[in-house]
Amino acid sequence: MTHVVLFLCVANSARSQMAEGLARSLADDRWEVYSAGSEPATLNPLAVRALAERKIDIRGHFSKGLGEVPLDRVHTVVTLCEEEVCPRLPDAARHLHWPMPDPAAAGGSEEQRLQSFREVRDLIDERLAGLLGTGLDEATT
Repeated sequence: MTHVVLFLCVANSARSQMAEGLARSLADDRWEVYSAGSEPATLNPLAVRALAERKIDIRGHFSKGLGEVPLDRVHTVVTLCEEEVCPRLPDAARHLHWPMPDPAAAGGSEEQRLQSFREVRDLIDERLAGLLGTGLDEATT
């Protein structure tokens, strides 16, 4: 059985996009990975750069709304919002909340903003090891 996971935030421009890219790079063929936002915006170029540093190419990704992913097949929803009101999908079999600061809201120089993306990327990466390392029987309960 394929386990479908959806990474969800508001804009689907940074956190959820990085989570999707990282998860796709780590997951085996038992996982199907998507991301979306309740108010999709534009893929943030700093998210692209932060993942490129890990040799993960998300240049072809684009921000998607909830209607653009197979919600009827999702087993696990991971919300990544911290300060914003995260969208919820009541029909999902499992809901996880990983509050992450929005790196797109970071100020400073471009290098300082990129560092914010790196920090969030690394936080997501740590959490993914636990999610993808669980057995699928556990992940679907």
